[in-house]
Amino acid sequence: MGEQQEEEEVEMLVKKITGLATAIAKLPSLSPSPEVNALFTELVVTCIPPSSVDVEQLSPEAQDMRAGLIRLCADAEGHLEAHYSDLLAAHDNPLDHLALFPYFNNYIQLSQLEYGLLARHVPGPPPSRLAFLGSGPLPLTSLVLAARHLPAASFHNYDICADANDRARRLVRADHRLAARMAFHTSDVADVTRDLATYDVVFLAALVGMAAEDKARVVEHLGRHMAPGAALVVRSAHGARGFLYPVVDPEEIRRGGFDVLAVHHPEGEVINSVIIARKPAVAPEGGDAHVHSHGAVMSRPCQCCEVEARAHQKMEEMAAMEKLPS
Repeated sequence: MGEQQEEEEVEMLVKKITGLATAIAKLPSLSPSPEVNALFTELVVTCIPPSSVDVEQLSPEAQDMRAGLIRLCADAEGHLEAHYSDLLAAHDNPLDHLALFPYFNNYIQLSQLEYGLLARHVPGPPPSRLAFLGSGPLPLTSLVLAARHLPAASFHNYDICADANDRARRLVRADHRLAARMAFHTSDVADVTRDLATYDVVFLAALVGMAAEDKARVVEHLGRHMAPGAALVVRSAHGARGFLYPVVDPEEIRRGGFDVLAVHHPEGEVINSVIIARKPAVAPEGGDAHVHSHGAVMSRPCQCCEVEARAHQKMEEMAAMEKLPS
């Protein structure tokens, strides 16, 4: 494809997304409705195909449009999750009906992707304590990981909104074994300090710190307080998907005090990119600790990662696969 043709396609894409953003901004409410659902479906379908657009290089006007659109997407996502959390809570056992959420399969795939990347790139036994920052009223990542991939781990879900946590607690009320492994904390990430050092893995939701400078502050805070050797999973976006979610520069993760181990950009239904990072372990003085970073998109592991992957194969085979409804 020629450079001029690429520029024309990007211009047409930005024009279409601008039109959708304008229509969405005029909606009287972002709560689920036929009109809201139709507009956001069209927006997602527009943004999913591979695109050469670099959202960081857009004109100032387009940058303002994109920032506003991401905020609208965040608000709509909050309304959508709250709506379905309430719908699920009306059932005797909400966890039996998770497939009612229209994007449930997306979360199954995203959780599988993130678990696989962690197993491949982070050495050691399966994590026993995980934190999810920005869990919301429908903490599907924690629920899927807990049931399908990490049946012995505890999950600490953090959200700044007390109502979101109240809704999330209702979803696990009928499953006492799972509820015993789920904790919900109402707190701003910036106020979580000593507890961060107790987690093996911390997940950072895409919408925690929507502006680049806010995301950088969050990552730097995590770098100060997470335990040496702990893993960080950051959700990002790539290409036109950067109109839906913030784009995280891996360099910001490094500046926050982490080694970046993998950057993965899905091309299918999974919208979010995934960055796997690790806070360096304290190496012995004069030691030859094996720490490495990957600056490029990972299509396959390097040789040293392949050794780690083989070491984890047995772990993955032993992981219980308690089935959630699909």
